[in-house]
Amino acid sequence: MSTTERQRSSARRESLLGSRPGAFASARYVRITPMKARRVVDLVRGVPVDQALSILEFAPQAAAETVHKVLRSAVANAETTEGLDTHDLVVSVAQVDEGPTMKRWRPRAQGRATRINKRTSHITLAVEPAASPAEPVKKAPAKKAAAKTAEPAKKTTKKAPAAKKSSTAAAAKKTGGEA
Repeated sequence: MSTTERQRSSARRESLLGSRPGAFASARYVRITPMKARRVVDLVRGVPVDQALSILEFAPQAAAETVHKVLRSAVANAETTEGLDTHDLVVSVAQVDEGPTMKRWRPRAQGRATRINKRTSHITLAVEPAASPAEPVKKAPAKKAAAKTAEPAKKTTKKAPAAKKSSTAAAAKKTGGEA
């Protein structure tokens, strides 16, 4: 069994790409907090690879350099193992998982100590051809369209006249007269 066949049948590849063509790369135990890395990864999810590389090159965040390296590695894997063209690739899966946390102690006032958490991340990126019959990458426009069609129905209902009747009846009771 060659390395290409072994990689195609791996459980990790199946969970990320299924039977679709593409490749993935991951960086494990990266010394950056997952929250900061997710901010950078969210910039490139669903974006063509050429555009994603330029975004990461000029992003001011510290995690952008690591994500850039992982993306270049995923593109290289797609070229060598799958024989795909770089210009047709799209970042299909971009996820950051939490790695182990190193716990350190820092001295504080009056003999106390506080814990410092040094968090690590596992960054995984998968690329696949843009023309592959996959699910739509960006689902947000569909939700916005559904919200726009549901909005006019909410505006047509008015309950102001019923509120006025009850308030005049309450005022009549207070004054002792009938409405």
